[in-house]
Amino acid sequence: MDVNAAVAAAAAIAGVLTGVIAMLAFRWSEREQKRPTRTSLHTEAVLPPGVDTVLSVLRSSAVVLDEADAVVKASSAAYALGLVRGGRLSVEPMLQMARDTRRDGEIRQVELDLPRRGTGRGEALAVSARVAPLGSRLVLLLVEDLTEARRIEAVRRDFVANVSHELKTPVGALSLLSEAVMDASDDPEAVQRFAGRMQIEATRLTNLVQELIDLSRVQNDDPLEDAEPVRVDELVAEAIDRCRHQAGTKQITMAAGGTADLAVWGNRGQLAAALGNLVENAVNYSPARTRVGIAARRLTAPGGDMIEIAVTDQGIGISDKDKERIFERFYRVDPARSRATGGTGLGLAIVKHVAASHGGEVTVWSAEGQGSTFTLRLPEAGAGRDRAHQHPDLEGEDAPDGAGRSTEPSRGSSHTPDSSAYETLSAPEVLP
Repeated sequence: MDVNAAVAAAAAIAGVLTGVIAMLAFRWSEREQKRPTRTSLHTEAVLPPGVDTVLSVLRSSAVVLDEADAVVKASSAAYALGLVRGGRLSVEPMLQMARDTRRDGEIRQVELDLPRRGTGRGEALAVSARVAPLGSRLVLLLVEDLTEARRIEAVRRDFVANVSHELKTPVGALSLLSEAVMDASDDPEAVQRFAGRMQIEATRLTNLVQELIDLSRVQNDDPLEDAEPVRVDELVAEAIDRCRHQAGTKQITMAAGGTADLAVWGNRGQLAAALGNLVENAVNYSPARTRVGIAARRLTAPGGDMIEIAVTDQGIGISDKDKERIFERFYRVDPARSRATGGTGLGLAIVKHVAASHGGEVTVWSAEGQGSTFTLRLPEAGAGRDRAHQHPDLEGEDAPDGAGRSTEPSRGSSHTPDSSAYETLSAPEVLP
């Protein structure tokens, strides 16, 4: 009986001790959970109230440094630009600015060129960095990416310079020719010769101004506001008729064919101008007694069927280095030949803008001495409407170095044109 009582007492004591230990463990766990961690000290206790929320909505890349130059807070954009690595600010000039600002409290701003991450070509990012004190111990760094703005500004500056140069040439020629006419007023033959030259320069000036207007229109207008189904056969016939006189003068044969009864979705006037520019270039840059072919076919694509219109010539061809730049404004493969044909250097730039704004693209295949094939791909009428509405923003696309945005046409494509597109060419239309 005494043994049973002793066992019961021991069990009771053990139960009490277990309960006390459990209660103490629970209290200790609560205390540890409430104790501030290193991360919470940096994000909650160190940052002034509301700063974290403000930094999260800023468009600029934001970095907050403490008195030891450690990163307390950094936005995702700052990591994307490569400003923060391993919890430290990786750009030494910015780090020095932060130290100077922490020392004297002065706000500093500077523009820097930073190496672009992930490229081995030495490309630089243009950024504007601004450093300001944040409280008594912290420093705030705001970085704005200026790369795209600088590129667009360079494109606009070069465009204005090119326009000024191109306008100055015919205007200067007209001024000199008018003086020559006045000086040769008593020589009817000289007057007639100079007057003919004045007509040529006036025509060149008119064409330049018109193409500048056309380029401005295709850049600023949304072609899909007045979009409609446009028959490809009618566009081809209009392009051939536009170049009939030039082709007849050079005895160039123009042949049209391919798949019949195709239609694209877009602005008829812009599409006709784009295809007309391609055919006109093919005629102007082809030797006499050669052939220019225009063929259309349907291509199956994931986003909807596309219509491909290919213009092939037997001209002088385009070198590899020129293929990378032929869609730039005012760029000419052969400046001397362009002057002879009255080319302005804007035709292919207009084609590129029209194709992109319609949800398509323009590509080129060419070999020197063998000719060229320019291919215009556009969404088919009906199924391609949604695809055409996804056209990219074209602002600043014609950079002088040939760079463009991620959606620019595939310039300088090296693929060989598919000869099947021309197997159904009808009998060539021979011009007198």
